Formats: sequence, C-alpha cells, structure tokens
Amino acid sequence: MAGRFEATFEVERPVEAVFDYLADGRNDPQFSPRVLKIERVPDAPTAVGTVFRSSVKDAGMKTAREFRITELQAPTKIRWAEVSKNIVTASEGGYDLEPLGEGRTQVRIHNVLEGHGIGKLLVGLALSAARKDAPAFGARIRAAAEAAIPSR
Repeated sequence: MAGRFEATFEVERPVEAVFDYLADGRNDPQFSPRVLKIERVPDAPTAVGTVFRSSVKDAGMKTAREFRITELQAPTKIRWAEVSKNIVTASEGGYDLEPLGEGRTQVRIHNVLEGHGIGKLLVGLALSAARKDAPAFGARIRAAAEAAIPSR
C-alpha cells in the first residue's frame, strides 16, 4: 500500500529565495525535528543527482535516509526520491512553488509513502500521522524559511 500526503502554505518571501532555501536540504533540521543530521553529496550546489544523507528519528527509532534530487526547475519545482531501504520510504516527493506577487510564494509539499516488508502493515499509520501533521509541517517550513531569508 502506498499513499500521498501534502500541505500547501504561503511564505512571505520571493519565490527565488524560497526555492534556494528549500533546494538546500541541509536546511531541513530547521523545520523537521525528526532530522538529527544531514549532509549533501557532493558538497556542491544542489543539482539533479545530488543526494542528501540524513539520520532521522521516527517513532523512537533512528534510521539512515538517502534522498536523490530527481528534478530541479528553478524557481518552481523540486523533486526527490528516497533511495535508502527502510520499512517506510518516500518513493517520490517534491515542492511546487508559485510566485504570488509582492514577495510572497505559495508552496505545496507532497510525498508518496510506500511500505516495504513489515512496512506494508505500518505505512497506513505513517500516512495518517503525516496527514495529521501536514498543516503544522507547512507552518514550520514557513516559519523557518521566513526566519532564514531576510525580508526585503
């Protein structure tokens, strides 16, 4: 079983700056408390093929995660796929950004969660938790982006 969750929110910053912030996955710990550490491989500007390796804590368990950037269209589209082997993975995900004018950006984040092995039994719980948290997750991304990106 696989399923999707998403959140849409506005950031009071220009689309180009929001894109740059979100494309650098090393910013994820600023809005995702489950991310304990993260690195970009290679340590160069994010491009298609860039991998973000992280250590995360989910449901009390620490796991290693690797996400590969599969598509990057500045300043409106970022796509990734999890390449690590865990019981529940984000097989695909991304951000869609839309400029709203006056230095504001609409952001939609989405992920498809997929269960593997015993994870096929757990993915429903993971999806339920992710969908429940989606509005708060969007609010955390907004707050972090607005704190990190200087206002004009």
